[in-house]
Amino acid sequence: MHTSGGLRSEEASDAAWEGGRGAVAGAAKWGFFAAVLGGAGYTISPIYRGLTIQFKVFLQMSGMILGACLEADHRVREYEAKIRMQKRLLRDRAVWESYEKEFEDEPPAKKDR
Repeated sequence: MHTSGGLRSEEASDAAWEGGRGAVAGAAKWGFFAAVLGGAGYTISPIYRGLTIQFKVFLQMSGMILGACLEADHRVREYEAKIRMQKRLLRDRAVWESYEKEFEDEPPAKKDR
């Protein structure tokens, strides 16, 4: 299968790394909160204590996966916004430099009296 090369660009690679870092951070953060909730559930709820270990692991992993997805998406959207802003600044700078060059090359107009 031939690709156009869009997914092999450095920009796409950087976005993937940013998403990966977000996923790890989100999984850790939400995993911690899921563990706290699991501990609270274990101490408070007899229903939670009666659950199988497999289901408790499922609940913990669900929190971690949800956090990883949400944080990865958030980080990729922030990265895209940053890249769009950088490209806009470069484009505006190029236009501004072309205006400056146009005015530098233009001889001063003489005033008619």
